[in-house]
Amino acid sequence: MTSTAALSSPDSANTPELGQVDADYTLEHKYTRADGRIYLSGVQALVRLPLMQRLRDDAAGLATAGFISGYRGSPLGGFDLELWRARKHLDAAGVTFTPGLNEDLAATMVWGTQQTNLFPGAKVQGVYGMWYGKGPGVDRSGDVFKHGNAAGTSPYGGVLALAADDHACRSSTLPHGSEEEFVSAMMPILNRPGCRTSWTWACSVGR
Repeated sequence: MTSTAALSSPDSANTPELGQVDADYTLEHKYTRADGRIYLSGVQALVRLPLMQRLRDDAAGLATAGFISGYRGSPLGGFDLELWRARKHLDAAGVTFTPGLNEDLAATMVWGTQQTNLFPGAKVQGVYGMWYGKGPGVDRSGDVFKHGNAAGTSPYGGVLALAADDHACRSSTLPHGSEEEFVSAMMPILNRPGCRTSWTWACSVGR
């Protein structure tokens, strides 16, 4: 993976190979291919985000790392399982996945990654973080969100919080819509009109 330009371009959806079989394509290409077309699920796209962010930082001459945490009892559609499957790609990109004992401790760990520039001995210029959890996890993490947002992110870091709202209450004790809780914590909300917009935003918005 050396560039995000072709994958970020509108032209990448209309390649000359349209209608042809890519005989060289493998399942690993969803995380390794730097241009052309890739096939991946929404959850796999989330896994690829920190890999893309590392590429963007490398291109900008920044020495950064990534950190992902959440509570495995409050999953986001199998996101944690896909992170384990992609571990070799994450390790190669300097991205660490460490589940928390609960949602708010996971959020506290992600908050801590934004303090690398406050103390001597940091090995990187910044850490881009991701937190994930269902609606009940957003509920119990409100204090961390408020204080973490008030403290801000490091200049070359940034945090993306992923809330998996179970509107139909199929696997949660209560239905959730987390937008108001993020508003209460004064956190910016990304309500994307489509998958392409989510891809383009990535983690850079935290900076």
